[in-house]
Amino acid sequence: MKLWILCLPLFFLIFICSAVYWMKTESLRTLHRFLNRQFTAEDIIKSNTGIFFAETTEKLEPSPLAVCAVESAAQTYPNRSVYFFMKGLTKDLTVTENSFYKAIPLLSSIANVHILPLDFEDVFKDTPLYPWYQKVNPAQEKFWTHVSSDGFRLAVVWKYGGIYMDTDMISLRPIPEVDFLALETTKSCNNAAFGFQRHFQFLWDCMEDFVKNYRGEIWGQQGPRLLTRMVERQYGMPVVKGTEDATCGDFFILNPQRFYPIPYPAWERYFQVWNPSDTFKSSYALHLWNFMNKGKKKVIAGSNSLTENLFIKYCPYTYQFIVRH
Repeated sequence: MKLWILCLPLFFLIFICSAVYWMKTESLRTLHRFLNRQFTAEDIIKSNTGIFFAETTEKLEPSPLAVCAVESAAQTYPNRSVYFFMKGLTKDLTVTENSFYKAIPLLSSIANVHILPLDFEDVFKDTPLYPWYQKVNPAQEKFWTHVSSDGFRLAVVWKYGGIYMDTDMISLRPIPEVDFLALETTKSCNNAAFGFQRHFQFLWDCMEDFVKNYRGEIWGQQGPRLLTRMVERQYGMPVVKGTEDATCGDFFILNPQRFYPIPYPAWERYFQVWNPSDTFKSSYALHLWNFMNKGKKKVIAGSNSLTENLFIKYCPYTYQFIVRH
């Protein structure tokens, strides 16, 4: 009897290791089926419940912040599926749990995370963006990575319904609203996080404006500026007070505190040592302004920076297996 009791922890450890191994290998097996066109996104994505991220460059090793963004969303929304689309995934790519890539096997080990190849042709098909995509020349586009990402997020949320978030956004707590945009300032929207039900008309209107008023040489023309002008045109920009949210027709406009409590000019505060106390009590997620950072500031183990502490709490696997190693 005593021997049995002593062996229980060992059996438990073996069970956990086996479960993690199975989840990892099964998820990677599913990924390879996608790469070989045995599955399509339509076969796996559940309507109105998905949380979407995208890597629109060819990069196959996402930054620690991008991995944290996906993991924190998976942790915050355990009953929803998180889909990470990666442009660099191709049919002839071999990714295994022993691969030199760290991020893909790590994220694949999380039960509700699905890594999918990003095919713009598939995403834009049957939307107003498809004719534009057929004509545009990425090599001549100044901001192609960002423009294609702007188009992707509109199309994917319109097609499937759910929440889109940028890969520099750490989730803190669930977003209670279903249909929403978010203000960056009291007079402008940002497209780093938004959510709508499948086939929501406002998104279709946004895609039509994307094409009609396309100016690829202007930063944000198809992103934050698009959402801002569409809200102003259709509803008028709402007035928010304090930490209150507002409404536009049949969807919410969330207060800047929900995602942008630290504005972009002060982005370096995320990498400084300080105690936020109640600073983020009204926030659902934090946008770390990676475009402003450009890789200058990194998460450093032992620094006690705000970002390190966010990683430890909201994406512990990323911190343990990528930041610390």
